[in-house]
Amino acid sequence: MTIVIGFEGSANKIGVGIIRNGEVLSNPRRTYITPPGQGFMPSDTARHHRAVILSILKEALEQAGLKPADIDCVAYTKGPGMGAPLVTVAIVARTVAQLWGKPLLGVNHCIGHIEMGRLITKANNPTVLYVSGGNTQVIAYSERRYRIFGETIDIAVGNCLDRFARVIKISNDPSPGYNIEQMAKKGSHYVELPYTVKGMDVSFSGILSYLEETVFSMLVEITERAMAHCGSQEVLIVGGVGCNLRLQEMMGVMCKERGAKLFATDERFCIDNGAMIAQAGWEMFRSGQVTALEDSWITQRYRTDEVEVTWRD
Repeated sequence: MTIVIGFEGSANKIGVGIIRNGEVLSNPRRTYITPPGQGFMPSDTARHHRAVILSILKEALEQAGLKPADIDCVAYTKGPGMGAPLVTVAIVARTVAQLWGKPLLGVNHCIGHIEMGRLITKANNPTVLYVSGGNTQVIAYSERRYRIFGETIDIAVGNCLDRFARVIKISNDPSPGYNIEQMAKKGSHYVELPYTVKGMDVSFSGILSYLEETVFSMLVEITERAMAHCGSQEVLIVGGVGCNLRLQEMMGVMCKERGAKLFATDERFCIDNGAMIAQAGWEMFRSGQVTALEDSWITQRYRTDEVEVTWRD
């Protein structure tokens, strides 16, 4: 029985999760929320994470009913993400690993989302749409890599929604994307907007003044193309924007027309959390991977397809 603790803090969410053989034992999380019209700066976000991370760690252990001696491995987000918050979490993870005498494991943030989604939904080998504040990618597994079939060529879809929210001063509590979704539900008139799909890639920077229905249509289109290329009959939506029920609804219509299945999780696991890092770390640790202390750095740029997936056939 293997137990892994995971530390996540690549953006404005800070979380610590514990996984035991596919079971989520605990997953507490805090969010750094700024006033309407403002984004979150790396230094301020890191300061917030430093202030709360030890209390979240204590909460995670208490919820799981475990002691440090019960932990087999300490996993942390290596990247991608914002530099200062990533460093804050990495320092705590390194310190904890040394104090507890446990092996350390750096995890790719996107891989954490994918493996958490696969665990919770039981999707077998899905085409993955990864949509968040910092990333927008269509991904499929092949030959020990998560291959990127399409991605944004400028800003991520979550960043597009966040910027729009800042311009019109929508509240950041609980998140800009959630509040945009609630406002969009009340709309009855569709405004035709720039629709920029370039092959398998998308561009969002030119439609900041418009929004949700159009950008989601673009994402559904490139996901369907990837499914056709891979012969896939499953779609898994991961990342913070994956909580959006309208995106799930639109993707569900496409899947139904193709006779495919749609998989998605709720905000407990879609939004950045420690358990997803623990789950990916659990898979990596069980396949023999560890990170030496001298190699336990962070990187703001860390592509999904850079990681060798040693735990899948």
